[in-house]
Amino acid sequence: MRSTKKLIAALLLGMFTFSTAGCDMIEKNPEAINAKVVATYYGNKTITRGEVDSKAKYAIEQLKSQYGDDYTKNEEAMAALKKQKDAIVKSLIDQDIFLKKAKDEKITLSKDEEKAAVDDTYNQYLKQFKSESEFKSTLSKYGYTTAEFKKELKTKAIADKLVQKMTKGVTVSDAEAKKYYDANKSSYTEQPNKIHLEHILVKTEKEAKAAKARIDKGESFESVAKAVSIDTTKDKGGDLGDVEMNNSNFDKTFMAAALKLKDNEVSKPVHTQFGWHVIKCVKRTEYPIKDFDKVKDEIKQQLLSNKQKSVYESTLKKWENQANIQKNEKNLM
Repeated sequence: MRSTKKLIAALLLGMFTFSTAGCDMIEKNPEAINAKVVATYYGNKTITRGEVDSKAKYAIEQLKSQYGDDYTKNEEAMAALKKQKDAIVKSLIDQDIFLKKAKDEKITLSKDEEKAAVDDTYNQYLKQFKSESEFKSTLSKYGYTTAEFKKELKTKAIADKLVQKMTKGVTVSDAEAKKYYDANKSSYTEQPNKIHLEHILVKTEKEAKAAKARIDKGESFESVAKAVSIDTTKDKGGDLGDVEMNNSNFDKTFMAAALKLKDNEVSKPVHTQFGWHVIKCVKRTEYPIKDFDKVKDEIKQQLLSNKQKSVYESTLKKWENQANIQKNEKNLM
């Protein structure tokens, strides 16, 4: 069921930034709090505290679960809360901006399009629950009634049509794809290139230099790692196993140093956010590069998506500026 809830959250995101956040619900006068204006746009349109908080119900429980019922006293929780509430405000405003622009462009949904976007999608999600009441209960946790959820689905469909029109003229040539291919050939190998790494992590540069000196004098990398490393891999001699050269989740500075190494070569001390490392390349495994024709369509689609995203983001930014958004930060929290 958790995955289903994530799907719903993603759906509510649509083309906008969907965010969940907690809010301080313990107020002496909740009606007055809910009526507070947190943002204005287009001169006379407003977003209220109540609108923001209503989209935060489910996350309130998440915050309480993580930080306790007194989460509002936790600085980290409140910083996250502020960030999330800002995202909710942006989401609400952006949705309205898209609807206005769609109206200006005379973009509407046909009956068939609306049925597919609203009724059919609603029923698809409904099938993932034991009953409609359970589905409605889940929607309620995200701050939505059934009507509001269906309205959100329609808004997303209209926004999608507007974005399609916005990015209609965006294209990618074969020459652009070839240029990208030539600059990123290592990303298009028959299998992902890998590098087998071991490392030693210590707190200071002095300790890293001392570890490197021991290795240079003939001690095995693995024994030094077991003796001085503070990483969880120390008991395995610092063994990290095979790491993909591209798409690695490792620290960028760490990987940049590691990728310069040849088989059985040990690096000089490397500083990252985690401390000081000494890195060993056990073995590099590299595969043949695919011919351009085999990956051309994939590259063109990737570049097209990047271009479309850039057009979307720059256009939305321009529209937001035109909306003259004014925020009242003190009313948000």
